[in-house]
Amino acid sequence: MDMNIVILRLGHRPERDQRVTTHVGLTARALGASGMLLASNDKGVIISLNEVAGRWGGSFFARIVDSWKQEVRSWKEGGGRVVHLTMYGQNLPDVIDDISKEESLMVVVGAEKVPPDIYQAADWNVAVGSQPHSEIAALAVFMDRVNAARGTEPLTQEFPGGKLKIVPHDQGKVVKEV
Repeated sequence: MDMNIVILRLGHRPERDQRVTTHVGLTARALGASGMLLASNDKGVIISLNEVAGRWGGSFFARIVDSWKQEVRSWKEGGGRVVHLTMYGQNLPDVIDDISKEESLMVVVGAEKVPPDIYQAADWNVAVGSQPHSEIAALAVFMDRVNAARGTEPLTQEFPGGKLKIVPHDQGKVVKEV
């Protein structure tokens, strides 16, 4: 059973968060997410992520959404579950087994302060450590743990359809065109 994981990025401020939000999307893609929804009108981030997917392969998508509440509602109505990554939630090791059993997950990753409604809307509010740190790190740890619990290894996955591929090498950078 394949898991469908989509990231919902909340609180993105176009004038300040472009690099971090892009890195959230890159991390999600590299570690097996299907796509990212951005609850902010920042076309530059979307273009960048979709260009990376085009060059490096895979079926990852990125798009802007008008209403994060409607996206969460639709996701849940379709049978999906919602995980909100926050330092105030349940500890990841305590809930990872239950989460990893789900087929369809929306993972909410906030920027600055997320609206209180998301805590009620989420099926799980999950703490990836209970100290302040990067949302990119939280997503990476979460994705690694959920994949490990499901017995998959995203670090060696192939990304079909790409124009570029990194060739593992002990020194230097080896990239080939395919």
